[in-house]
Amino acid sequence: MTTTSEDQEKSVSFDVGKYTVGSTLKTETVKIEGTGDSFELSIKPLTWAKRNQLISRHLSWQTDGNTAFNGDGYVRDCLKEMIADAPWGKTTETFLISIDERLGAALETLVPKAFGADPTSLDDADKVKKE
Repeated sequence: MTTTSEDQEKSVSFDVGKYTVGSTLKTETVKIEGTGDSFELSIKPLTWAKRNQLISRHLSWQTDGNTAFNGDGYVRDCLKEMIADAPWGKTTETFLISIDERLGAALETLVPKAFGADPTSLDDADKVKKE
């Protein structure tokens, strides 16, 4: 098979680097709603493969053929995976089950949605229902 200059142009014009997740930490400022408190965290990017692995870990098949998703476990596992540096030290299961709803809700904003990032997602359907 011979490559043409058109084939070479196509392969050169695609920059896969734009789509790979680096190891660079990102600093996020987290605000706790209603308190005026905020703090900074260092976040590791969550790769597509890791996100899918965590979704699969928390998705189970019922005997009737339906599926159940453990959203709580997914959020906690994502936070333990993503948070590299925080004011409380290592983000552990013990820490996460000890925090109140205000801090939990603030941290949850860091977690990527498990399902749907398109207009047909469940989140968008909920928004339409609420309007």
